[in-house]
Amino acid sequence: MMKEVRDKLREFNKERDWEQFHTPENLAKSIAIEAGELLECFQWSGKFDKSKVSEELADVLSYCIMLADELDVDPEDILLAKIEQNAEKYPVEKAKGSSRKYDEL
Repeated sequence: MMKEVRDKLREFNKERDWEQFHTPENLAKSIAIEAGELLECFQWSGKFDKSKVSEELADVLSYCIMLADELDVDPEDILLAKIEQNAEKYPVEKAKGSSRKYDEL
């Protein structure tokens, strides 16, 4: 799935000659900007428009995939590695039902 999305993003950006703007720094900035827009969907209440949230989430994910592509890392690989790392930091017997950070468990 990620490869298909990555390929479509590559094609979309190539057709518009936008790759020139997609430096790691610019992509990281764009992720933060779009994440702010996603957060804005929840700014004043817990109620939200699922369509708008989905649109902003898609923007965040798109930039994340483009950054991974630019850095030549596989999103699936790095996500699985991070889940494994977190499983070690947050063992079930200590972390279940707790929102404490790993160094407070």
